[in-house]
Amino acid sequence: MRFEAKDPPRAFTVGNSVQFEIKDCGSVYLQPDEQVTFVTEAGAEYDVAAKDWGFYATPSLNGRLQQFGLRGVLIRNRGTGRYFVLLVAQGQEVAFDAYCHQENLAVVTWLDNTEALDGLAAALGKLDG
Repeated sequence: MRFEAKDPPRAFTVGNSVQFEIKDCGSVYLQPDEQVTFVTEAGAEYDVAAKDWGFYATPSLNGRLQQFGLRGVLIRNRGTGRYFVLLVAQGQEVAFDAYCHQENLAVVTWLDNTEALDGLAAALGKLDG
């Protein structure tokens, strides 16, 4: 693993109805089978693991991610039609709902428990039993 800090961070503006600044603080370079864990001040954790075919972008949605205090959700930007998978800190759903309203985002489905994920798989005809 190699980390390259951007000092000073690259700042850029994002947002649809309300614009705000994001700071790009650096880049992490992973070799296959290396992992990094991001931790919030509140203690929520988020792992990314590199593989030779790409990345595990999240811990298991209905396992470790829940234990880390995060909820996966698939959203769609109503304006652009783009889809995103976001991770919402447990207990921050009201703030997340306000953000969705502000940025014209629609929740497609929560990806945070076995029942919801099995329902999605069944609806797609992808449930193996």
